[in-house]
Amino acid sequence: MARTAKSKPRATKKWSAAASRHSDALDLEGGIFKSRDPGKIAQSLKRSAERSKRRKASPFQSAMSMLNFFINRAGRNLPASRKRVLARAKDELRRLYDRE
Repeated sequence: MARTAKSKPRATKKWSAAASRHSDALDLEGGIFKSRDPGKIAQSLKRSAERSKRRKASPFQSAMSMLNFFINRAGRNLPASRKRVLARAKDELRRLYDRE
């Protein structure tokens, strides 16, 4: 008779949420990704990236990486309207760093 492997109980917290809160490169403003203003999101990410002493890449790369991380992982289940705001925040971040 074959035995079935018991699955581990699932953790209630997502690893991606913890990564956003405890980033090794950036100290993010609390609840910044909940903002509906793309300019405010971009400004906050820029400010966090430029103040950070722990980042390994340029401020632009660090800020864009955190925003992309949130969009791809932590924000995977967001409605289309929120994804549009975050996509506009990417455009705004590029504009702030003259990377258009």
